[in-house]
Amino acid sequence: MPLYMDVHHKVEGLTGEAVAGAHQRDLEVQRKHGVNYLKYWYDEGTGKVFCLVEAPSKEAAAAVHREAHGLVADELIEVKEGS
Repeated sequence: MPLYMDVHHKVEGLTGEAVAGAHQRDLEVQRKHGVNYLKYWYDEGTGKVFCLVEAPSKEAAAAVHREAHGLVADELIEVKEGS
């Protein structure tokens, strides 16, 4: 299954607690879309968030965020895993 990295450039009021809650909501709805959100990284200072996700398509990955909390990524890039 394709692997994607999504980027949220400026999430207003970003906190570790808020991003953890949004990720939990992603996990609750992802199965409906055939998606698996794996990890996330964030920077409170800039409001940036990065999410690593296995998904059948970009559209499916975006649908999970849209349904779970409405914070759709600014960029969604297909990536390959390296060492």
